[in-house]
Amino acid sequence: MTSFDFAPLYRSTVGFDHLATLLDSVMNNDRNQPAYPPYNIELIDKDQYRITMAVAGFTEDEINVTSENNTLTVAAARQDRVNEPKRTFLHQGIAERNFKRSFRLADHVRVTGATLNNGLLNIALQREIPEAMKPRQIPINSVVSQPQQFLKSA
Repeated sequence: MTSFDFAPLYRSTVGFDHLATLLDSVMNNDRNQPAYPPYNIELIDKDQYRITMAVAGFTEDEINVTSENNTLTVAAARQDRVNEPKRTFLHQGIAERNFKRSFRLADHVRVTGATLNNGLLNIALQREIPEAMKPRQIPINSVVSQPQQFLKSA
């Protein structure tokens, strides 16, 4: 994968260092992010999204979903199941290993809920743009100007 140097952005912009830091983290995050568990990101409606993760073998108690500082983190850790009988696998293709996956959320996107159904964890997201940031129409008023009086010098 090609590596980009964003250092010139820091020299030629003022106040956009947050944007350059985000670009750096995106470029580095792909290399550090594990491929497990698989997930989908769907656009449900104009401002509604859903992340679906395949978390087969985990219960609701073993999965932790947190949202903090525009970062959504999904982590799961298998608990010791005392009453579960010992099993001998000839082939184990369903990975039930612990994981931690993070997603960077855009500004004004919040998590509205999460459900676990048939081994799929669905996380609902909603973009809520504040009223002050929504586009608004500015009326144009015409001003009738009065003729100007010119002063005559004596």
